[in-house]
Amino acid sequence: MIDPQRNIDARDAMLRSIRDHLGASAPYDAAHAEAAEETGAFLAVETPPLSDNGQTAHTERNDTDSLIEMFAENLEAVGGHCIVAQSEPGIAQALTRIISDLQKTDLRARRIALSDALVVERLTRLVEVEVDEIRVAPATADLFDYDVGITTAQAAIAETGTLVLESECERHRLVSLVPPVHVAIVEAASICLTLGEALAAVHHNGFAEMSPTITFITGPSRTADIELTLTIGVHGPQELYVIVNNGETLLR
Repeated sequence: MIDPQRNIDARDAMLRSIRDHLGASAPYDAAHAEAAEETGAFLAVETPPLSDNGQTAHTERNDTDSLIEMFAENLEAVGGHCIVAQSEPGIAQALTRIISDLQKTDLRARRIALSDALVVERLTRLVEVEVDEIRVAPATADLFDYDVGITTAQAAIAETGTLVLESECERHRLVSLVPPVHVAIVEAASICLTLGEALAAVHHNGFAEMSPTITFITGPSRTADIELTLTIGVHGPQELYVIVNNGETLLR
């Protein structure tokens, strides 16, 4: 027969352990908050308000340039590459440079898969480099034969260098995950400070409900075995490039 007192004692011990650990972490939390405040990386604990169009309203200190800089730094810290462009021709030039450089490596970049976002196809037409094939939303089985996948991202998280891809907006999940190289284009205005802001933004993007699939991408694919031997690109792209559009809005 199960002793009820034993269960109560176990519960009390667990809760006591949680309280002790929370108390022990308090000085570290305070130090982290103080250091982050000095750099402008952490501005408030509360979820920021939303503007009229459903986007997160950032404080004055949390401006776009600061978010771009933080996003780029954290993306590159996890092995990604960030390029900031100011216009549609600037994005096309960035795509040209990325594909041209990749063609000098074993990654080839000769076959390009695109998501079904019209702006991606339009921008790719401006790329000034020769490739073998460019196709919009290839069949799933065929995607394994493509070298590069190009998509947009609906949001990005500055403090972790993370992309947020929402399935209701674009057919981009497999294009972003299967080819060995993923190139994503994101609006500077869509870069949020935190995960909470990003979720609030995608939840108020004009759809009645949040997308059934939201993909979070932080750097190239990483896989580690039981001995913690890290391998890049086993279960996803081995290279990630993000082009941030800091000019007139192109992605709708």
